[in-house]
Amino acid sequence: MGKRILSGVQPSGKLHLGNYFGAVKQHIALQEIPDAERFYFIADFHSLTTVQDAAKLREFVHGVALDYLALGLDPQKSTFFRQSDVPEVTELAWLLSTVTGMGLLERAHSYKDKLQKGIKPSVGLFYYPLLMAADILIYKSDLVPVGQDQVQHVEMTQDMATYFNETYKTKVFVRPETKLSSTPKVPGIDGEKMSKSYGNTIDLQAEEKELKKVVMSVKTDSTPVDQPKNPDTDNVYALYSLFASDDEKKALADRYRAGGMGYGDAKKLLLEKVLTHFADYRKKRAELIAKPEVVEQVLRDGATKARALAR
Repeated sequence: MGKRILSGVQPSGKLHLGNYFGAVKQHIALQEIPDAERFYFIADFHSLTTVQDAAKLREFVHGVALDYLALGLDPQKSTFFRQSDVPEVTELAWLLSTVTGMGLLERAHSYKDKLQKGIKPSVGLFYYPLLMAADILIYKSDLVPVGQDQVQHVEMTQDMATYFNETYKTKVFVRPETKLSSTPKVPGIDGEKMSKSYGNTIDLQAEEKELKKVVMSVKTDSTPVDQPKNPDTDNVYALYSLFASDDEKKALADRYRAGGMGYGDAKKLLLEKVLTHFADYRKKRAELIAKPEVVEQVLRDGATKARALAR
């Protein structure tokens, strides 16, 4: 039997370049691995710690489903479903909580970061790693594709699997391993990490006019047009590099270092790359918007398969 790959995505708003290069692109690419099973879910239970408007959450869930399908997720190759359609995952989270020490959860970086930012924590925020562990373990997942910020949660999942197996003298849970994305940090338009919470994103769904406005607002330094520029420290070049071939990257870097090229020209090249790369996605997404029942059926079929395994 092949490897079982599992990953989830939170429906907390529109997908942006950071989501795409950090997770979605890798998820789609993993569909081409032979002899592997893929389970991808929309983590609506998890998002309840931040999104508490029911209508908005349903809209976000549908939006993420549209995005994944439009970007190339194939329901014949991947099991794609809503987390909340598999209620057994919350039952397992409780069982895991009875063998997990408070100290493990108190060490979670993401929880500590939120405390430092002054966010008033709910029990759900503290309990988050337990639910994530249940998501992973219930399907006996071997590989979990994640960003660097989630590695600790997978390590905690490994610990919980061990606690459970030792407590009940069983080998029911498989020890999962992380699979890190090779994408470097995706900078936002201000140079910080691209994130909805920073309001610095380039959204995949943006129409050309809106996209142009956002791309042209990417932060650059004040080097005059005629002066040489450093591609290694420039946000526009970093974003362009995500789309460009090695030859294209070298060509633009050479133009930067030679001087005589303004950042405005580089932004136009970036805009062209974004528009071209996501042209098929925007077309497919528009087609799927007109067929909500097709999208819903994909999620239901995926949940039927996932739930049979979870049970």
